[in-house]
Amino acid sequence: MKKKWQICLKLLTPFVCIRILKEKQSLQSNKKSEKSAVDLKNGSSLKSRNHCIMAGKKMNIVLLIGGPSPEHEVSVKSGEVIVRSLDAKKYHVTPIIILKNKTWQLPNQKAPMNFSDAIRTIKYTLKPDVVFIAMHGAYGEDGTVQGLLESAGIPYTGSGILASSLAMDKQKSSALFSYYGMKVPRFIACSYQEWRKNRKDIRKETVYGIGLPCIVKPTSAGSSIGITKVSLIKNLRTALKEAFAYSDEVMIQKCIQGTEVTCSVLDTGTDQGAVPLAPTEIIPKGSDFFDHRAKYEVGAAEEITPARLPPKVIAEIQSLALRAHSILGCSGLSRTDMIVGKDGIYILETNTIPGMTETSLLPQAAASAGIAFPKLLDMIIDSGINRRRAFDKK
Repeated sequence: MKKKWQICLKLLTPFVCIRILKEKQSLQSNKKSEKSAVDLKNGSSLKSRNHCIMAGKKMNIVLLIGGPSPEHEVSVKSGEVIVRSLDAKKYHVTPIIILKNKTWQLPNQKAPMNFSDAIRTIKYTLKPDVVFIAMHGAYGEDGTVQGLLESAGIPYTGSGILASSLAMDKQKSSALFSYYGMKVPRFIACSYQEWRKNRKDIRKETVYGIGLPCIVKPTSAGSSIGITKVSLIKNLRTALKEAFAYSDEVMIQKCIQGTEVTCSVLDTGTDQGAVPLAPTEIIPKGSDFFDHRAKYEVGAAEEITPARLPPKVIAEIQSLALRAHSILGCSGLSRTDMIVGKDGIYILETNTIPGMTETSLLPQAAASAGIAFPKLLDMIIDSGINRRRAFDKK
């Protein structure tokens, strides 16, 4: 079986070189960001606020929800809450559901459209000021929809194509984080073909290279779908089968014992830069880790914001979340999951489109900073508009 650390870094070297300067600049600006949550609450960074309203009309928003991934229903729930929460005096919202077969269901259309017709209709008929992407997982969070909108010149919320695809690929993002000196759990990765050909070697590497217990996960799936904790090597095969159902490649990752936390970042696309919010401590109930059940079943996890950790640890978590956001090139928003272990803080993954119901983790963190959910949505919309304006000026 091939070792993947070196392969990942070799493939990503050109990208890494391009991002080094930006990462250094980000580190210099991190100190400025510590006080910025207050500025966000007061709205001082929202320079593009309501330019359409000031001109006497509502902003035209297209909301994309659904998608072909197993997170379709989660996305639809996010979309329902977003529609209810957006200020009707400020916005005219057109929801579009992308069905599981990747066709697009537009309002007032009897039959779903293919993506090319849908993009054309969005651009020339709906004419949005910005597209609000509330899709999770493959197609919506991996750079695919971002690429479709980018090619048509349609502004959208959240991260661009490259940042979205890198964050979605846990293997490549972990390699990048490691390159920049951030702690990530030791891992190996293998494709289904490699598993079939080299099962003995992979088992051996799992036991002696990674160690048990370990975490088996798809490299490109969200919401903790397809993830299994393996304590006995005899259960590795079943865990890999589950993970391969959602991804062509799988990671086998060392299980880090410690406190699970997540930290959100807001980035309005102005000179203020990205701002970390208070981290949330996650305590699963009835699960060994924050799995799919713990995330979405009522009462299956306790989520405490801010996390019950020393101020120095809180500051380090926020700094790491900012670095992850910067290294991947994220914009608008992100949420980075971590484990506070005995020997340091480990980065697990970064989400570029976190859940967006009022009780989701990012909105919880925003609320703890005094940012109400409608205000948070305003900020995400502004970030998409500001990002496009900055691009147009280049």
